[in-house]
Amino acid sequence: MARALWKGAISFGLVYIPVQLHSASRDSSLKMHMLDRRDFAPVGYRRTNKRTGAEVAWQEIVKGYEYEKGKYVALSEGDFRAANVKASSTIDITSFTDVGNIAPEYYETPYFLEPQKGGEKVYALLREALLHTRRVAVATLVMHGRQHLAAVGADERSLKLNTLRFAEELRSTEGLKIPAKGTRAAGLNAKELGMAEKLIEEMSAAFEPERYHDTYRADLLRRIEEKVRKGETHTLAAEEGEEAPRTAQVIDLMAALRQSLEHRGDGRSGGATSDARRPARARSRSAHASTHGSRSAHRKRA
Repeated sequence: MARALWKGAISFGLVYIPVQLHSASRDSSLKMHMLDRRDFAPVGYRRTNKRTGAEVAWQEIVKGYEYEKGKYVALSEGDFRAANVKASSTIDITSFTDVGNIAPEYYETPYFLEPQKGGEKVYALLREALLHTRRVAVATLVMHGRQHLAAVGADERSLKLNTLRFAEELRSTEGLKIPAKGTRAAGLNAKELGMAEKLIEEMSAAFEPERYHDTYRADLLRRIEEKVRKGETHTLAAEEGEEAPRTAQVIDLMAALRQSLEHRGDGRSGGATSDARRPARARSRSAHASTHGSRSAHRKRA
């Protein structure tokens, strides 16, 4: 595990848990460099002094706040900590709530919480209490020079922290052309809604994150490898026009829903649909039959 990003403590009531924060995600995007298309030489980023034009080394760079046009006050890490010593050293839990009460758009970045020496027992206590109550903690912390709202949750092994967006950081839907709420106001009839609900039911399954992979990244990497193999490293493909978006004619809605259901029916009977994509109930029945070695169940599935 890489070096901790932040060290401090979780605080709620009079409970104090020394912890350190580790990133729980990684960027899987392919690293791209800027190139000069005339000779394909790399184009670099330069940290330059805007007054002299000279390049500035990282160790010479400090943070500053512009309090007047062209006038700055310099700030060190000590200044950030001194602004509020408690806030900069604690994950301060303010309340507990059901995980479903936090809408998806608030979630930002996940982190692991690891107990520091001496904090193992109380760390385990908070983990087990969150698991048993099925709650997450709502907290605040200061990291990288700014305050974050956060949710602290638990799985069977560890505590995890997700930074959250503040309400004022989210935009409203005002100005967007969104259909009116309600079935009747949106111009939907009971048959259309019923068939859409049936399709959702047919496609319902447990969420299995390990099934999903960044296929676009893999396809792009294959294209890169093919260009290298063919010696086309300095060949730019012709720009292609964007594919015209498909229309969503209301007259086709019922037909599209019906064909979607029929296609799924054909997939199940013909064995084309993988077990992972079948509804959870169907997979459960299949696993039960397999466990008991029932020949008749096997023939039905075949």
